[in-house]
Amino acid sequence: MKPLLVLLSFFAVASLLFKIFSGSWHITVTGNFALSIMLLFTAIGHFKFTSGMAAMLPRIFPLKKAIVYVTGVLEILLAAGFIFPQFRLLAGVVFIIFLILALPSNIRAAFLHINYETGERNGRGPAYLWFRVPMQLFLLLWVFYFSIHDHFPKCFYSEDN
Repeated sequence: MKPLLVLLSFFAVASLLFKIFSGSWHITVTGNFALSIMLLFTAIGHFKFTSGMAAMLPRIFPLKKAIVYVTGVLEILLAAGFIFPQFRLLAGVVFIIFLILALPSNIRAAFLHINYETGERNGRGPAYLWFRVPMQLFLLLWVFYFSIHDHFPKCFYSEDN
């Protein structure tokens, strides 16, 4: 919930500031900027709640804490990628793959009631997925709209076809 609030709040504020000071909403810029801020926010969690996030990973994964640190660094790199137009497509594709790969761990953690902050089994449980899965779908669509669709072949979504 917190990452979604960060994303939408920064998007609204940045869009409004652009409109006030430049006369234009600059939606693509603000959409990518808000995504970058959200990723920096979520990356902090990888370093602050390392043990809890490591508990979300299945037992078959070795070096769980290292994986959490690496994915935190990845989120920081993706945040930078969304800021620079020449890297947005790559950042978008990598982030979508990351979201898809992270979903099974989120599902596992929900069914095991794992609290990602503490690693304890007192989390919200499967009901959390009613929010998490739609949020990840929303993020996929957000990334596609703000970072990928300009590079996507027009023949797949153009009204002319």
